[in-house]
Amino acid sequence: MLYSSELIKGTLKTIILKLLKENKRMYGYEITQTVKELTNGKIQLTEGALYPSLHALEAEGIVTTETEYIGKRVRKYYTLSAAGKTHTKEKINELVDFMETMRFLLDIKPA
Repeated sequence: MLYSSELIKGTLKTIILKLLKENKRMYGYEITQTVKELTNGKIQLTEGALYPSLHALEAEGIVTTETEYIGKRVRKYYTLSAAGKTHTKEKINELVDFMETMRFLLDIKPA
């Protein structure tokens, strides 16, 4: 079962930030494949969703980019900036709090 794009949209930046925190430096396709692998295919990021989020994070100064040439191909790597490291902690904490609130609101009992 794939999760809806509506659910993913609200958490995509946090997912990206968490992966960059853990892996230090990643390129777009690597991010999509890592998410797919870690979620057993339940979250499959499209380029149309991923790259606008990466570009927004870059514009906000949360991530920095570095371009590498591999043969004739160009690969753009994304890394957390100093501000991005702090921002990542805040976004993760916010998401955890949100999930707890939703659990309460929906009356979901812990397993």
